[in-house]
Amino acid sequence: MTLLQTQQFNDAASEHMHTVFRQQRAAFDATPYPDLEHRRSKISAIKKQVIRYQEVIANAVNTDFGSRSKDETKLLDLLGLVLEAEHAIHHVKHWMRPSKRHTELLFLSNQLHVQYQPKGVVGVIVPWNFPVYLALAPLIMAIAAGNRVMIKLSEVTPATNAVIKRMLAEIFAEDEVAVFGEEIVDPAQFTALPFNHIIFTGSPAIGRVVMRAAADHLTPVTLELGGKSPALVSRNYPLADAAKRILHGKATNSGQICVAPDYALVPKEKVDAFVAECQSSFMTMYGAGFSSNSNYTSIINERHLNRLLDILEDAKAKGADVIVCGEYDRTRDARRMPVHIVLNCTPDMRILKEELFGPVLPVVAYDTLDEAIQYIRAGERPLALYCFSLDAHERDNILKQTHSGGVTINDWGWHVVNHDAPFGGIGNSGMGTYHGEEGFRELSHAKTVFARHRFFPTQLFYPPYGTWVQKMALRFFLKQGDPDLK
Repeated sequence: MTLLQTQQFNDAASEHMHTVFRQQRAAFDATPYPDLEHRRSKISAIKKQVIRYQEVIANAVNTDFGSRSKDETKLLDLLGLVLEAEHAIHHVKHWMRPSKRHTELLFLSNQLHVQYQPKGVVGVIVPWNFPVYLALAPLIMAIAAGNRVMIKLSEVTPATNAVIKRMLAEIFAEDEVAVFGEEIVDPAQFTALPFNHIIFTGSPAIGRVVMRAAADHLTPVTLELGGKSPALVSRNYPLADAAKRILHGKATNSGQICVAPDYALVPKEKVDAFVAECQSSFMTMYGAGFSSNSNYTSIINERHLNRLLDILEDAKAKGADVIVCGEYDRTRDARRMPVHIVLNCTPDMRILKEELFGPVLPVVAYDTLDEAIQYIRAGERPLALYCFSLDAHERDNILKQTHSGGVTINDWGWHVVNHDAPFGGIGNSGMGTYHGEEGFRELSHAKTVFARHRFFPTQLFYPPYGTWVQKMALRFFLKQGDPDLK
């Protein structure tokens, strides 16, 4: 394809995207409140397509990653979607009901309620690490809330993009759900559209860019941004079990998960034993031949691999010790990078500053639990926190003294796949949610409706002021102010 042909292709893709946006706006204006059965039927259709296409999806994701276990894709990308769809189907009727509220005493006998109204056209921006789940989970909630949706997929996952486009085109017209991928060369063109809401999953740096673009149209945003999620191991928790679960979080999808444990806080005297247990757990799960084990996922591309290796080199150059779970030969193993455990990290190292998003596990030693809590509090608020403790009082103290988007106790990540609870970040790790009832509310406009009783005399509060009714109301509610206050 010549340079001119490429530009013409890009221009055509951009024009198509703008055309689809206008079509979705017009379709929403024509049907601004889809009924319950329409919403349920569309969510049910998504669920059926996920089940129907599961093998095709698993193969496509494997192609894009170079190697990713089909079972891992089904467990992490697809199972959660089916669970989320079922939850929405069963609960959307309740979510749609107007919420009755109590009027102030002053307006007793009138009616007050909140209606949950679809916002309009929702833009969903999807990362590459879980391209199916992170596209369709927000879609399910947006459809439950009655919206129309435009999805922008990552250019890194072209094979998966093609499957998602195909499976959704079979059940949705483009004026209801439309999918765009690598053909939109400049993602800023997508975020520049005047959406009624944007959902973005990705890094804090790009989240800021999305938020700035949304500000041009005063578009509300839901940002799920990751961050450095800690795994805090208490002295009273069995070390081998904690190591196994944290290691699993670092090895699953090669740690390319927004809620993966980013670093571990371990009692100083137990660090060596913790490292040994992590190595043992890696061998148990993947074996010495991990690079030929179909259960072990590759790093997505060379650019991301080089970033991880540069972070490790920076740590080693500044005095850290790097322990590899197994032997890693880049020439032989290519992008199948085993978990690297890093000790003696210092604050000036990139490894303690950047979200790692890969199979690299810094271990931070601590003397007291208060010291560990203060270490967490000193950093940006993470998307997840993992607390390994058998002491209820200790757990409660950790929960109250730290902020994070969500928490799993004595394991990692499982709070995300329980769809009756919200999932989202706080501070640097994001804002808003798109799971469960809170997700429905996020993608709906909560419209307050006050209905005046026909004979209720609100006109008594009109000017001229100073009537006996107004004086009685003010005296009852405001009492007596301080006459000496100047």
